[in-house]
Amino acid sequence: MTDTQLDALDQSLVHALVIDGRAPFSRLAEVLEVSDQTVVRRYRRLRTTGLVRVVGLPQGSRVGLFESWLRVQCAPDAALPVAEALARRPDIAWVTLNSGGTEVHCMTRARTRRDRDALLLEKLPRTRRVTGISAHTILRKFFGGPDSWAGVEALRPDQIAALHRPEAPPAPDRYALDETEFALLAVLGRDGRAGYPELARATGLSESTARRRVERMRDLGALFFDVEFVPSLFGYEAEATMVLTVPPARLAEVGAALASHHEVPFAAAVTGAASLMAVVVCRDTDALYTYLTERIGAVDGVGQVEVIPALRSVKRAGMLVEGERLVDPPPAP
Repeated sequence: MTDTQLDALDQSLVHALVIDGRAPFSRLAEVLEVSDQTVVRRYRRLRTTGLVRVVGLPQGSRVGLFESWLRVQCAPDAALPVAEALARRPDIAWVTLNSGGTEVHCMTRARTRRDRDALLLEKLPRTRRVTGISAHTILRKFFGGPDSWAGVEALRPDQIAALHRPEAPPAPDRYALDETEFALLAVLGRDGRAGYPELARATGLSESTARRRVERMRDLGALFFDVEFVPSLFGYEAEATMVLTVPPARLAEVGAALASHHEVPFAAAVTGAASLMAVVVCRDTDALYTYLTERIGAVDGVGQVEVIPALRSVKRAGMLVEGERLVDPPPAP
């Protein structure tokens, strides 16, 4: 546990980045009512100390990625090594240790069905001390990805409005990423605020073309920018996954209800015996109990609920977590 605390300006800067992770420093400074130099200095300190990272990610359902939620059961002494090995893979995110340290949860983002099946049918089953695998396809996200989690509340309504990008009209067709765009995503996945000169060098494009490609992917809903931070820095100490059994006729209604809860940064309909899973972040276990009994308990249509505490976060959207700090993962073996 780190003793580092975020002051009011740090929290406001993080909230601003949650709304628009690539907003120019000059724009951030204007909205936060401080100098450009102050914003640059604060952001660089937060990033270099591993407290906050902006990462650029593909919107899986929009670009045709095969996304699944995995529950991997392990022998007690094998869960952490398995979690760390999974975290090194670029196609896996949100890796946590759960259930007394014997179960690993993660999200997969495979480019092809073959890649997904190779992981589920070949690599994981052959992993030493893995005792069981439960794979659940993400059918529909109710909240998460490009949605701004309401747990970070530091800006005034007028500041929030000033940072929001105009919403692009929904595109009916799937967007097919080309290899150049995958190369852009490889850089943005490490640093969502990477400059256009760096993006140009990584792709062989001109800076102006790299800029147009990034903006086009954003406008078409193929790319979004996420802000990674450790929730405890904002006073959230209890994280858990909830698995809910909901009748099909009530699934959309219950999913929308969970998406409106500020405790929920991610909720989705999934395959399996239970039809909905959600990540829940609360101040402490008492607040988690209150959320379960009063908020979830008041939602019509919820049957059984399984609450699985997260004991340790190993990797978030793109960064590993070490000692409450975010670090770049080493290359996968």
